[in-house]
Amino acid sequence: MKKKTMLELGRMSAEEYRQAAKIPLTVVLDDVRSELNVGSILRTADAFAVERVILCGITGKPPSHEIHKTALGAEDSVQWSYCDSAVAAVESLKREGYHVAAIEQVHGSVSLEDVVDAPDAPMAVVLGNEVKGVSQEVIDACHSCLELPQYGTKHSLNVACTAAIVIWHFFNLLRTKH
Repeated sequence: MKKKTMLELGRMSAEEYRQAAKIPLTVVLDDVRSELNVGSILRTADAFAVERVILCGITGKPPSHEIHKTALGAEDSVQWSYCDSAVAAVESLKREGYHVAAIEQVHGSVSLEDVVDAPDAPMAVVLGNEVKGVSQEVIDACHSCLELPQYGTKHSLNVACTAAIVIWHFFNLLRTKH
């Protein structure tokens, strides 16, 4: 096997990407403190055609050298916005008709592996702070909570890893529906 060249990969420009079709998934970041995680999430959002990312609270925003280190330009292709409050972002998304789910371990959460059908409404997922997770106030504002099944001694993943798994899951559900 031979690695593909950049030409063979057929990458589009940031402008072409902005015009391309997206899956109806919005990612909300609730007080994500590491700009490296923010950049990684933007890069994953680019890879899987997420419609937008909303950066909230203390979450860093472009332009930032740290974000660029892991985003590698995705901060210029992915539509992103900033909101002071994740609760305000969630409430706004709900008014726009989104089903909003926090990605968090709570009583009554649904395992991501049990989400097997594409939602009828556009979807938004909220990912939280690296230490505290999604705040209780934001959880209370969401329609539901989803959690990643984990079978080891640790019961948490890095927020960028979690985002990649969740985005990939919804990409697979939504890409054929839209």
